[in-house]
Amino acid sequence: MASMRAWQAASPGTFPQILNLRDDIPRPSNLQDGQILVQVSHAGLNPADYKMCELGVASRAITSFPKIPGMDLAGRVVEIAQGVTEAKVGDLVMARVDPTKPGGSLAEYVVVNRDGYATLPAGFDTEQAAGAPTAAVTAYQTIAPYVKAGDKVFINGGSGGVGLFGIQIAKALGCEVTVTCSTAKAELCKSLGADDIIDYKTSDVLAELKKRGQVFRHCVDNVGDSPSNLYAFSDNFLFNGSKFLFVGGHVSAGSILSIMKTRMLPTFLGGGKNHFVSYMTSNKREDIEQVRDWFVEGKVRTVVDSVFDFEEVDKAFEQLKKGLGGGKIIIRVQK
Repeated sequence: MASMRAWQAASPGTFPQILNLRDDIPRPSNLQDGQILVQVSHAGLNPADYKMCELGVASRAITSFPKIPGMDLAGRVVEIAQGVTEAKVGDLVMARVDPTKPGGSLAEYVVVNRDGYATLPAGFDTEQAAGAPTAAVTAYQTIAPYVKAGDKVFINGGSGGVGLFGIQIAKALGCEVTVTCSTAKAELCKSLGADDIIDYKTSDVLAELKKRGQVFRHCVDNVGDSPSNLYAFSDNFLFNGSKFLFVGGHVSAGSILSIMKTRMLPTFLGGGKNHFVSYMTSNKREDIEQVRDWFVEGKVRTVVDSVFDFEEVDKAFEQLKKGLGGGKIIIRVQK
C-alpha cells in the first residue's frame, strides 16, 4: 500500500506538542461515490484545528484519533470516484474537509467530499486558495443570507481570518461595513473596503455603537467575549428584528450569562429584540463556488500573514496560537 507524509495527533492534548510528522501514513484509497482525491499543494490553518484537539475527553466525542488536523487546502485532483462530474483528474481545486473526520488537510493527499470543493482555473494561486475555504465560507454564510445591497453591516472582529473575508464579502454584496479592530489593523481593514472603523484599543465600542444609533441591519460577532454584553446591547445599534450572528472566537462565562439572560427574558424585562443565531460552518457546494467566483473576479483575496514549509507545521501552530498575525497562516505542502 502506498504511503504519504502527514502530521498526526495520536490523542487529544496540547498543540503543537502532540503533533508528529510521519511518513508511513497510508495514502487514501477506495473513494466513495462523489469523492475526489487531492494532492495537496498548500494548506491553510484555522484556530479550530487545534482547539478541537485540546478539549480532553470532549475531543474524542467530537472527532476520532489518531487524527490528521486541518480543514483547508488547495491542490490538484489525482483521482475521482464514481459519479463525479464536477471535476476531473488534473483540475485544481480549493477545498474544505469535515473537521470531525480523522483525515485532515495537513497531509500530502486528502479525500474531499462533493460538497467541500470548487474547481479553480488553470494556474490559479493555490497559496491564495488554501487560505480561504473555512474563513471565507463562514463569512459568506453569516452575511449573505441576511443582507441586501445598501444595508449597513457591523462586524465585531474585523481583522481576524473570518473578519477580513467578511469585510470583502459584505462589500461584494453592496453593503456598508463598520468593523472593530486594533489601531495596528485599521489600515488593513480599510484597504479591504471597511467604511467605518471602531478602534477597540482607544474607544469604548458600545458607546461608539450607541452614538451611531439603530442603523445596522445585521451584526456578526467574531470575537465572543469583547464586549461580553454585545448582544444584550444590540438593541441600541441594530434595527428591531435584525439577526445577531454569533461566531465567537473566544467565549467567557460573562458573555455566556449575558447572552442567556438576554435571550430568555421577555423584552419588557430586558430581553433582546433581535434574533440571536449561534453559527457553525457547514460545507455547501454553492457557497464555496461563490467564494471561488469572487476570487477569480478579484473581489476577494486571502490576506496571507506567513507561509511555512510542511516540515514547520509545529512552528506554524505556535505562531497561530499567539494570535498576533494579520491574516492567514499557510503551509506549503508541496515544494
